[in-house]
Amino acid sequence: MSFRTPPAPAAAYVEDVAPGRGTLPPRAWYASSDAKPLSLNGSWRFRLSPAADAEDDAFAAPGYDAGHWAEVSVPGHWVLQGHGAPIYTNHLYPFPVDPPHVPTENPTGDHLRVFDLPADWPASGDAVLRFDGVESCARVWLNGTELGEFKGSRLPHEFAVGHLLEPAGNVLAVRVHQWSAGSYLEDQDQWWLPGIFRDVTLLHRPAGCAGDFFVHASYDHTTGRGTLRVDSDVEGRVTVPALGVDVATGESVTVPVEPWSAETPTLYDGVLATPGERVPLRIGFRTVVLADGLIRVNGRPVLFRGVNRHEWHPERGRALDPATMREDVLLMKRHNVNAVRTSHYPPHPAFLDLCDEYGLWVIDECDLETHGFTEQGWRDNPVDDDRWTPALLDRAARMVERDKNHPSVIFWSLGNEAGTGRGLTAMAEWIRGRDASRLVHYEGDATCRDTDVYARMYAFHEEVERIGRGLDGGPRKRRALPFLHCEYGHAMGNGPGGLADYQELYERYDRLQGGFVWEWIDHGIAHPELGFAYGGDFGEELHDSNFVCDGLLFPDRRPSPGLVEYAKVIEPVRIDGGAADGTVRITNRYDFAGLSHLEFECLHQVDGEVTATARLTVEPLAPGGSAEVELPPAPDGRGAEVQWTVRARLAEDTPWAERGHVVAWGQGTVARRAPAPAAAGVRPAADGGRITLGPAVFDARTGALRGIGGVDVTGLRLDVWRAPTDNDDGAPWQPDVRYGVLWRALGLHRMRHRLDAVEAGGDALTVRTRVAPAGRELGLATTYRWTSDGTRVRLAVSVVPEGDWTVPLPRLGIRFGLPRADRVRWFGGGPGEAYPDTRAASLLGRWEATVEELQTPYVRPQENGARADVRWAEIGGLRVEGEPEFWFTARRWTTEQLDAARHLTDLVPGDTVWVNLDHGQHGIGSQSCGPGPLPRYFLRAEPAEFSFVFAPSPG
Repeated sequence: MSFRTPPAPAAAYVEDVAPGRGTLPPRAWYASSDAKPLSLNGSWRFRLSPAADAEDDAFAAPGYDAGHWAEVSVPGHWVLQGHGAPIYTNHLYPFPVDPPHVPTENPTGDHLRVFDLPADWPASGDAVLRFDGVESCARVWLNGTELGEFKGSRLPHEFAVGHLLEPAGNVLAVRVHQWSAGSYLEDQDQWWLPGIFRDVTLLHRPAGCAGDFFVHASYDHTTGRGTLRVDSDVEGRVTVPALGVDVATGESVTVPVEPWSAETPTLYDGVLATPGERVPLRIGFRTVVLADGLIRVNGRPVLFRGVNRHEWHPERGRALDPATMREDVLLMKRHNVNAVRTSHYPPHPAFLDLCDEYGLWVIDECDLETHGFTEQGWRDNPVDDDRWTPALLDRAARMVERDKNHPSVIFWSLGNEAGTGRGLTAMAEWIRGRDASRLVHYEGDATCRDTDVYARMYAFHEEVERIGRGLDGGPRKRRALPFLHCEYGHAMGNGPGGLADYQELYERYDRLQGGFVWEWIDHGIAHPELGFAYGGDFGEELHDSNFVCDGLLFPDRRPSPGLVEYAKVIEPVRIDGGAADGTVRITNRYDFAGLSHLEFECLHQVDGEVTATARLTVEPLAPGGSAEVELPPAPDGRGAEVQWTVRARLAEDTPWAERGHVVAWGQGTVARRAPAPAAAGVRPAADGGRITLGPAVFDARTGALRGIGGVDVTGLRLDVWRAPTDNDDGAPWQPDVRYGVLWRALGLHRMRHRLDAVEAGGDALTVRTRVAPAGRELGLATTYRWTSDGTRVRLAVSVVPEGDWTVPLPRLGIRFGLPRADRVRWFGGGPGEAYPDTRAASLLGRWEATVEELQTPYVRPQENGARADVRWAEIGGLRVEGEPEFWFTARRWTTEQLDAARHLTDLVPGDTVWVNLDHGQHGIGSQSCGPGPLPRYFLRAEPAEFSFVFAPSPG
């Protein structure tokens, strides 16, 4: 007879679908004027175990010796502090899908903190222990007494602890499990990062303290009056000195007020006074309704110029400090962003204080996503399983109760990519019953049964236009609702492209009330060898590579070209060439504000050099209003190119930017440049193995350029390849064509150049070639024709496609190498990169940069750094003029080396600077999770001719 010992049972609460036990009911988050908090942040003792039940709970008892344990910082994630490793997946669960079970291999971190009460800690009253965020499941003891456990990582949880506190030597023990039943509800597109990552605070609760309260502050736009009522668990009085308000809680008062909006975030300081404490209030009066098929705030429709924001810091993960949160808000305001969707969980509560203060519309999203269940057709999805409904309702309540007093929050979102089901309906019903003053959002409900808006992700431009025109079909209820593009413009790597085309649709059709770019910041993890790490860099069993790096900010919070482009696309003032010469049209695209906070100036430029500046007088314009403004007389360019630039700048300092900050700008051309004189007349001369033509020297056998004016030039030839961007490559699930994949399959990354003829006759040197990929019959018949006037040399390139070209080209131009080049000067678009569908922010002017500064440091290296509309450029002793304008790129590595690199640290500068002068570039799009470039941005394989004039640079 044999016996098998059954395995020890895992901690049962870990796999319990219930939200937890022992916690207090959720309530509003606030600071008290009278009850000082005691922060328990700082250094904690830490022990990591491989399973939920690998260690007993003896460590929670007073007197336990944890002196040999490691130390971690709280707030923090232990995997970012040398204990284990982070995991990145987009939607796949990194454990078997068997709800509510999780693996036995369940990293578990025991945290220990010993603390004393301050000497002035009150002897009377109660105390609350508050956790603002723990991933994913926590069990808590204080002084050896178990308080309970909880799930809901990005939500607050409190315990009553006053009866357990000692003056000194208090022992707080917290056991945190990486995986739990709650993990099935938290399958957001982000790193899996266990730990106590938000604040831990001990709050004194005096007798008669406020407890929970709800500030109701509505605004009647027809009368200009606001109505205030504060409901409180404990009776008291509400005073607002600036409004002369002094009323009891529960009583309403109506007074004249200035309303709150994201553009004019007026807040009134008040106080809620109960018998036991005073609570500061910051009150914003606003009313949010769905009326006439539109989202209206204070009576006016709103156009959202938004971003999705995950919380992220490259070293601390989701453990954000106040300075980082403020930096995010300031960057948003300075780049014309007016709205945030808190994807995909409620943010740190202090972030919402900043949104109230500086002015941002907020879609507050519940900590809920079950995206991984799409792999089995949503079978066993928790949101349609009644056993999980209490957990869903608990999450909804903890979000709403915590954040209900923020005027910036105008939507509650049920969560993200969780399918549909009875649980979501229960959440929506509970939220509406608790707070009817806000709207309900959820993207995944195609019938809009539980939502107040029709929300979609990554709808293509054509579909968005059909929605705007009311031709989208679907249920009658949905067709009557406004449309929110809650995710669009996937900002992964180089891009997103097509933002201006979307914005044009949003502004054309009332039903389209804007959208939220995905997303705010790249989630790269600072790494000593890789620069910034992404999925797979930590040996994950499953991962989604650099899909976690899809933000408008680089991980270190430097704005990407995508954010600069977005700021231009969504600028709240439109500045366009007017109906007549010498005028400009100014249009106020704000929803509420006039233009009195702005001053306007006009600059005239001759060949990119500013020659005159003048102030413009712009009449007061109501939102939506336009006016023609006369410009100062333009200078006589005498054959040079003349432009005007009009800028709208802040007239005074604001809380988010200093006076002079540019909010919007527009540019127009008064006179185009005269054609350059022909570079011809000198005959090529043979000299042994060389051919000279003016300042240029060629190899007589191959016709290859060797130098111009003493500057060595290598490898000049036609180039069609670019290191595919994330958006070129697209996403594997994309149903349409992914050109980056097709380009590589076609062999465009390994083109071969066949020399057909070198002809030196008359006043030209002509080199005929065929450029084609191995294994294919198609190719590009390419002719290089060189002429010179003795001081300059002109290259005319003719390209004729041969064969059946069914795909566009990545780029079309020439590439060559220079031995020495440090700085670049150019007249054209700048200061940053641009591509055919990302060029709204490209400002014509004269610019200067180092070769290093021309590079855009995308976390995964890819095509970058092109400057658009370049008239001329000077680099490495050469001056190049375009006929017509061209795209300019220069880097210290080849395109092939750029293509092969996985991280920036893989790119090692060489001795040669490789220059691309492109006649055309293919568009960018956002196909890493959205549509590719629109057809008008395709670089089609068709006959083309373009020219460049080279000369030694004047300097």
